Amino acid sequence: MAKSVADVDGQNTAGFSTDGSNVTGFSHMHDSGTGGNPSLGNFPVFPQYCPRDEINNCNFLKDARKLHYVNNSVVATPGYFSLQLESGIKAEMTATEHAALYHFNFPPATAANTSSLSPLILLDLTDLNGSRQNATVSVNENGRIKGNGTFTPSFGSGSFVLRFCADFQGANIKDTGIWVNNRAGTEPKELFVTRGINLFYIEAGAFVRFNRPENGIVSARVGVSFISSDKACQNAENEITGDEWDFDGAKERAEDAWRGKLNVVTIDRTGVEQSLVTNFYSAVYRTMMGPQNYTGENPLWEDGEPYFDSFYCLWDSFRSQLPFLTLVDPTALTEMLCSLLSTYKHLGWLPDCRMSLCKGFTQGGSNADVVLADAYVKNLTSLVPNSKINWTLAYEAVVNDAEIEPLDWSVEGRGGLVSWKRLAYIPYLDYDYLGFGTNSRSVSRTLEYAYDDFCVATLSKGLGKQKDYAKYMGRSMNWLNLWKPDTKSYINGVDTNFTGFLQPKYLNGTWGYMDPIACSPLAGFCSLTSNPAETFEDSIWEYQFYTPHAISTLIPLLGGPSAFIKRLQFLHHSGLTDIGNEPSFLTAFLYHYAGRPGISSQLVRSYVPAYFNDTTTGLPGNDDTGAMASFSAFVMMGLFPNPGQDLYFITAPMFKELRVRVGGEGDGKEAVVRRIGNKDEVFVQGVKLNGESYGKSWISHEFFRKGGLLEVEVGDTEGMWGTREEDLPPSPAYNGGLGRMMEL
Repeated sequence: MAKSVADVDGQNTAGFSTDGSNVTGFSHMHDSGTGGNPSLGNFPVFPQYCPRDEINNCNFLKDARKLHYVNNSVVATPGYFSLQLESGIKAEMTATEHAALYHFNFPPATAANTSSLSPLILLDLTDLNGSRQNATVSVNENGRIKGNGTFTPSFGSGSFVLRFCADFQGANIKDTGIWVNNRAGTEPKELFVTRGINLFYIEAGAFVRFNRPENGIVSARVGVSFISSDKACQNAENEITGDEWDFDGAKERAEDAWRGKLNVVTIDRTGVEQSLVTNFYSAVYRTMMGPQNYTGENPLWEDGEPYFDSFYCLWDSFRSQLPFLTLVDPTALTEMLCSLLSTYKHLGWLPDCRMSLCKGFTQGGSNADVVLADAYVKNLTSLVPNSKINWTLAYEAVVNDAEIEPLDWSVEGRGGLVSWKRLAYIPYLDYDYLGFGTNSRSVSRTLEYAYDDFCVATLSKGLGKQKDYAKYMGRSMNWLNLWKPDTKSYINGVDTNFTGFLQPKYLNGTWGYMDPIACSPLAGFCSLTSNPAETFEDSIWEYQFYTPHAISTLIPLLGGPSAFIKRLQFLHHSGLTDIGNEPSFLTAFLYHYAGRPGISSQLVRSYVPAYFNDTTTGLPGNDDTGAMASFSAFVMMGLFPNPGQDLYFITAPMFKELRVRVGGEGDGKEAVVRRIGNKDEVFVQGVKLNGESYGKSWISHEFFRKGGLLEVEVGDTEGMWGTREEDLPPSPAYNGGLGRMMEL
């Protein structure tokens, strides 16, 4: 729950950035790698000297106090962060589950700043997004600062109340007080603040001044809680104990916790540049930054189940991040799924997006359906002792998504279900009288609802509900109703020479029109709020391939394998796709279905490490809470999932050997991926599974669940491996054409 780091006034969605901007504070909670508005960053603290030791010469306002950091002073490792401000003050920080611990090293006073200068640390009743509605704070003579604030989520509706408790150590206290705007005083010791008249944002907080200690170090311990300020104090006292807080010990415990998580994956570094090793483990690390475990800190309900927050959002994470946790941390993922079901039980809907105890905005379909289906087909809990998922409740929840429309489908469930059931597509400018949401994304929602229904069908089949299985498998092909075979596509007036695209359709069955390149990198980004279109965050060119369960139907629709490959190649080499956006992930592997897995392998190796590397700008956009991290980690591993189905595409691994202990260190099964051949060779020539020749271009999760050895021979030319029809990945929703039907 606690993630301490410096906050800046530049790119600060996760708090800190190496963009050379100014540090405005050091705060204790963050959502890492999200897009959109900054998230959390509540109650930052900031150290400074007051010129001439006069309290009102200090800068309390965020824009007044901000300072550059010394570029080469930044150190970031798992469980630790430090930098030096241009004022000369050095800040170090680490964290426990619910508390942050800081060391602020105040340099000796200079000749210009007389020896009587007193270190001051302020606490600001704000957050990164400036969303605070009201807040309270109190400070006592011993320097303890307690309080709370009401804030709004960065990508959702409603509000939440967060509490804190700050203590200080290492120096004698000179005085304490509160501040409002840019003035401060030692009386009174309590404050209540709102946004002010006409929503004017009043800046306010508390401060503590110290007599500078000989070593210059003043420590700050800040506990956080959604329950109460007293609980925040208890969290801090229980996790950072004693009269002398052990910073090095807390740092070491954080590092040990991360080491335990990361050690389930080991690689043979022979012949590999250190930059690739760093890139890989950084990616594995970032897959585990969210969702965040708030168990015991949920004031809305308590039912003995885990509570996870910062599902930010499942539209981003279901494709690769959560499937990656299936391999490296199935215990945590099981708890996350139990949390999703607990949320359904208490709020009536599976969340598609959730943060800070609030409902987040739904971007497409009901993607928790995919997450649950993926866990089911991979038998997630088989390697998690004493755990289980209530699949009866899970099925009830996904059917609820498929059949019942909520009043506000902008934050839960699906909208347009009357049309979906009656017309078998989501209409352009739908007439939806049951609920409300952004009336857009008719094409992408049709595609996503279709795959969501396939995932409901998967659970139906597994749970023996044959009638439901047939119903939802039928609905999973609704995307075909938006196929318009005569639509053409142009770029700057030049014909792309491709005909036939998905198009929006009105309620009466007549066609609307959306330029197939609209919302692509060539035509400008489409967001949920500022410029909603009939696809979400990507173009019809990209979304035409989002039929994960029915590629065997899509291939003949696009003219057969050769035409399918030609269209995919145009997508990836014309500037129409952005590999930093999640819908592009699966398209990079779809060549497997057309009998050309070599092209998939060559393509993804052109993206990693060119677009995903170990530099500070080594991501094609934000990390989307581990989505980019997991994509690149899977590519380096030589495997990639089709989430909601029990298969991984096989491509050329980037390491000589990689070992995954699925189920945890010491008690899990070990799956080994071994490359035979040069690291720069990207075409798979042949595969052996446990010593036996293996011709399929995909492998099931049984490889990880039972353990084994996958030997992948690579070369510099495309071979025949994986090209036969019987070697193609299964395409469960079969409607004729190339491919095989998989029995669920």
